[in-house]
Amino acid sequence: MTADEAARRAEDSARRAVVAVWRIESARIVATLTRHTGDFALAEDLAQEALADALAQWPERGVPRNGAAWLTAVAKRKAIDHWRRRERLDDRVAAIAHDLEREQDEAADALPWDPDEIDDDVLRLVFIACHPLLAPQARIALTLRVVAGLETAEIARAFLVPVATVQQRIVRAKQALADAHVPFEAPPRGERAQRLAAVLGVLYVIFTEGHAATAGDDWMRPDLAREAIRLARTLAALQPDEPEVHGLVGLLELTAARFPARVDAQGEPVLLADQDRRRWDRGAIRRGRAALARAEGFGRGLGPYALQAAIAECHAVAADVASTDWSRIVALYGGLEQVAPSPIVTLNKAVAVSMADGPAAALAIVDRLAGEKALAIGHLLPSVRGELLSRLGRDEEARAAFSQAAERTQNERERAILLARAATR
Repeated sequence: MTADEAARRAEDSARRAVVAVWRIESARIVATLTRHTGDFALAEDLAQEALADALAQWPERGVPRNGAAWLTAVAKRKAIDHWRRRERLDDRVAAIAHDLEREQDEAADALPWDPDEIDDDVLRLVFIACHPLLAPQARIALTLRVVAGLETAEIARAFLVPVATVQQRIVRAKQALADAHVPFEAPPRGERAQRLAAVLGVLYVIFTEGHAATAGDDWMRPDLAREAIRLARTLAALQPDEPEVHGLVGLLELTAARFPARVDAQGEPVLLADQDRRRWDRGAIRRGRAALARAEGFGRGLGPYALQAAIAECHAVAADVASTDWSRIVALYGGLEQVAPSPIVTLNKAVAVSMADGPAAALAIVDRLAGEKALAIGHLLPSVRGELLSRLGRDEEARAAFSQAAERTQNERERAILLARAATR
């Protein structure tokens, strides 16, 4: 290997390290900066500037031992410079300077993060993004951008809206928070109820993106899903008397339990019917069932997340697809249609109906969904329809449905599966 080749490899390795650290730690970094600066938009700008410095310096100087701490420290120094330029050298600068001095005096092997503080910081960030003054769409877009680290194009694809619309929502949300001087702190217990439904909603969306990536080469983003689970657990400790919080924890744990079996050794997707259930995470199943039991124990009836957790439990306790209690799943989806109706819920119910009562009964439900705007662009409806048509022996129609679904998906792994299904009809 020549010296030039070695240098290029080292540079590529450093850049990959930057990307990895940013993908995993960006939410914590932005959350910490927001707590120090009190300015949501400024915190994100400072983090981005630190990221740019890392991309320029790490390939030349090497990857630091703790990349997240390096990025945070650089961003804090930039905050001080920012305020000095604006003649706002005040207590906030002194606080950050004190933090920097303390961090520099710590032993090299000291923990870079206080786990309790990090949990609080990220959860506070979610609560801020879910402030009642923001419209629901703005809350979700802002949280996915800052906490989940999704690009605006990915968010736009997830919600089937133009990229410009998402960009406008995020900009307006940041401006609204700044104009209202929203403090970076979790609201008092008496005010949390106003935001709780929104917080649960965005944690669920973050997990969903981790469970099935909207776009890209990877079918899943386990790191994102694990972060959603961690935040949900933190929220459950903060709000132990809210059954739907425990319902969400149960749903996420029971769903994540299947992760070890959802991809093969080459990273290719493995569908539910083909998964080796011996590889499912039994610890996650136990935690999920315990959380669901807590939600049920309140005796207030099951909310949307607890109902979905109960559906996931049906899969978790079954030895295989054939022995799954599909009739109970159909009934649970019926309950979900009552408390949280949506075309997606009905589509999922149709899949369960196909297993309980056969593909013809399910196809009738799916065909009634053909005019739903929420399903008109995405790949889910033609994908399910293709499976039902295939089971009915209507191969030409199934091939067309799978091909249509493949055209609509943005995920390369999913597209490959759908094209393979079309080719075998």
